[in-house]
Amino acid sequence: MALYRRILIFVSLMCLLRGLDASAGDADPIYKACLEQCEKSGCVGEKCFQHCKFSSDGKQIDGPWYMQEPLYLKWKQWDCRGDCRYYCMLFREEERMKLGGEPVKYHGKWPFQRVHGIQEPVSVAFSALNLAIQFHGWISFFILIYYKLPLMPNKNTYYEYMGLWHIYAILSMNAWFWSAVFHSRDVELTEKLNYSSAVALLGFSLILAILRAFNIRDEAARVMVAVPVLAFVTTHIMYLNFYNLDYGLNMKVCLAMGVAQLLIWAIWAGTSNHPSRRKLWIVVVCGALALLLEIYDFPPFKGFVDAHALCYATTIPLAYLWWGFVRDDAEFRTSSLLKKTK
Repeated sequence: MALYRRILIFVSLMCLLRGLDASAGDADPIYKACLEQCEKSGCVGEKCFQHCKFSSDGKQIDGPWYMQEPLYLKWKQWDCRGDCRYYCMLFREEERMKLGGEPVKYHGKWPFQRVHGIQEPVSVAFSALNLAIQFHGWISFFILIYYKLPLMPNKNTYYEYMGLWHIYAILSMNAWFWSAVFHSRDVELTEKLNYSSAVALLGFSLILAILRAFNIRDEAARVMVAVPVLAFVTTHIMYLNFYNLDYGLNMKVCLAMGVAQLLIWAIWAGTSNHPSRRKLWIVVVCGALALLLEIYDFPPFKGFVDAHALCYATTIPLAYLWWGFVRDDAEFRTSSLLKKTK
């Protein structure tokens, strides 16, 4: 049962925690020449940017040239340098296609087509859908716990993991929110928030895996399990944000936490008899396919849909199934506890 859940979380986070690769496009002499010319003139071919203002002698007007953009673009931080990179990339890719060449990455990213200033519109859309599914699952779980299942005389719930799932839901929605923001506009702040929120979710998921798989209900024992993991995750997030945003190290840390969770849930799933086992195996198979999508990285189709976006797409139905399992688990545990009290 929980193998299902671990597969879902691990797949989602492996998608959220994609590292940036070294880019062949950055070193392309034609691209570099285009970028240099654009930074001097504010134009790429016949395409000129009105928010790049120069005097007749080529000097900047009213401050640095990269600060000259209309207000409606400032919230996205699209400046002259960003536009130069984008249109030089398009120009170079058009030439590459005419010569029969394959697309390459620029500044760690595939050449995507913007839509209304959004860098990766398909990934943004799928991130938003994942956020909506997480919210829907959380609300349905809340309604089940407080309005459909019986409560104790003191109005507390019988389900011992209720509070943990609330925290998990909040962290999941937070991670998908910053994923959508990051794929809308990749700057240092959104990048750090995206990675930090995903690491936080993965760390908490490891705690939840240990507590649920080993059926730890004593508060003191829960604290003993949670504190070391929280300390490690907090230290790692601070390292990424304030010392060095090391993509390689970050992927190793996240992979280690993900594999640990998979092992915990795989062992527990093999020794438990949960009524929601069918959902588990559906997620296991689909999760494996999603991992293959993440491993097999390919350029975006028509400049919009890449392997990363498809990975996001697969987590949408998986998230729906996963919250179905959470509800089933709440019903199962509540029923078991009620039988013991009678």
